[in-house]
Amino acid sequence: MYQVNPNGFYGTFGGAYIPEMLYANVEELRQSYLSIINSESFKTEFDYLLEHYVGRPTPLFFAARLSEIFKAQIYLKREDLCHTGAHKINNTIGQALLAKRLGKTRIIAETGAGQHGVATATVCALMNLECVVFMGEKDMERQAPNVARMKMLGATVVPALSGSRTLKDATNEAIRNWMNDPVHTHYIIGSVVGPHPYPDMVARFQSVISHEIKEQLTRQIGRSNPDYVVACVGGGSNAAGAFYHFLDNPNVQIVGTEAAGMGVDTNFTAASLAKGSVGIIHGSKTMLMQDKYGQIVEPHSISAGLDYPGIGPLHAHLFETGRGKFYAVTDAQALEMALLLSRTEGIIPALESAHAFGALPQMNLQPTDVVVVNLSGRGDKDMQTYMNSFEW
Repeated sequence: MYQVNPNGFYGTFGGAYIPEMLYANVEELRQSYLSIINSESFKTEFDYLLEHYVGRPTPLFFAARLSEIFKAQIYLKREDLCHTGAHKINNTIGQALLAKRLGKTRIIAETGAGQHGVATATVCALMNLECVVFMGEKDMERQAPNVARMKMLGATVVPALSGSRTLKDATNEAIRNWMNDPVHTHYIIGSVVGPHPYPDMVARFQSVISHEIKEQLTRQIGRSNPDYVVACVGGGSNAAGAFYHFLDNPNVQIVGTEAAGMGVDTNFTAASLAKGSVGIIHGSKTMLMQDKYGQIVEPHSISAGLDYPGIGPLHAHLFETGRGKFYAVTDAQALEMALLLSRTEGIIPALESAHAFGALPQMNLQPTDVVVVNLSGRGDKDMQTYMNSFEW
């Protein structure tokens, strides 16, 4: 019920609204992605790299002090311990292997917080592929360490200078570049956004997260399903991965958090569900922030990875059907949760991940509830923002 249908839609959301020049590329991908990723040779190579290169499975950690504070049994899925420091590499390895099987020699990507860019540059170095990453000029300034990492890995980093100079604009530039060289280039989209089949393909690569959660919970507490799975949602790839194997189980409550910025009652927010309406962005029909003329409203979030005016069509569908519960978490609340996690569990989270923990005070948790929070990335890249935000 919650998986993509043959036409590329989740309920009323999704599809492929693309320029004619990209039709051949997207159609080639649509016709071949399932047969490729389900082949034994692909699965063998993908699984090998996840285990021996990425470091999977990532731990499922019982957060004892956090559990005491929120009066529930809280487990952390430690995607921050993946190689490169976030869940993004699960998808980039999958897409790079797919691109090579399609005969592509050049990879492009967009990035906000820089984690997807680093993950893309990493796998391109590993697989000897040319790599170009588009990143908003504003994000390049606030995520400078990740820019340096991408360059050290051999990627060309191209600043997006239009609009708000953030993730939306980097995506625009990547799509334009793809149109100029559709034959040799594969666009590794970093989230469950864009035209079909990207949302489904990225969700499948990230579904290793929920697959591991089920196995790890079984070993630790004797049951495979938690009561709640919580994840932050910008485009929503880490959330799609954490939710994937629980989508059709109504006993598992799905919880997403989106970036409220300075508040959903202000003009400085990235809460696409709380503030948005149905529209089309980057080739997909979904919920997005737009004015009455259909023009994109610039988002704001302290987190570069959540600073996006739309959301993946899967999450729009979960919201519309009520299958998912979505909370808005402000910049200030995310900072508070980042400090709390750091000082109770000794884990400094990425600002994106800190938003996920912002759901916990808003949920009516009971002592017997088992809650898995997807800790999607580590906080190294955000230290300058933390330093600017806290007075020590």
